[in-house]
Amino acid sequence: MARAESAMGPLLVGATARGVCFIGFGEPFPALEGDLRHRFPAASLREDPALSGLVAAVAAYLEEPRGALDLPLDMRGTAFQRRVWEALRAIPRGETRSYAGLARSIGQPAAIRAVARACAQNPLAPVVPCHRVVGSDGSLTGYRWGVPNKARLLRGEGATAGSRGMSPE
Repeated sequence: MARAESAMGPLLVGATARGVCFIGFGEPFPALEGDLRHRFPAASLREDPALSGLVAAVAAYLEEPRGALDLPLDMRGTAFQRRVWEALRAIPRGETRSYAGLARSIGQPAAIRAVARACAQNPLAPVVPCHRVVGSDGSLTGYRWGVPNKARLLRGEGATAGSRGMSPE
C-alpha cells in the first residue's frame, strides 16, 4: 500500500501483484487502512515504495480529473459486482447514468438497489467511476467518498446538469 495527501484529503492505494485493488480517499488514514483491512482480511499490509508512481497518478487525477487514469487493476468482487463495475467503466467521461439505467444496461432492470449497493462497495473509485451514477432526477445521490467529492470529480470531467452527454438513463 502507499499513502499520499491529495486534493480530496488523505489517499490510500492498495495493490497486489496483479494490480491496484483499492483506492480510498477523503478520510483519515487509519479509517482508510481499516477499510482496506476489512476488504482484504488475509492480506499482509505494508508500505511499498514501489507504489509511489501509482499513488502519485491517482493524486494527480483527484487534483485534475480531466485526464485519463489508466492503471492495472485487480478487481475483486462477486460476479454481479464485477458486471456492474465493468458497466461503470463503460460510461464515457463527462456523462452520467441513473442507477435504473445502469441496471438496464447489465440486463437486470429490476436490480436497481443491488446496482446501488455494488456502486457503494466499489473499491476502485475513481478508476471504476461510480461517481458517474446519479439519481433518476439527475441529483447527486450518495457517494462512498462524500457527495462534495462526487461533485468535484464530475465538474472536473466536464459533466454538469443539462450539459450535452449528461443522461440520467
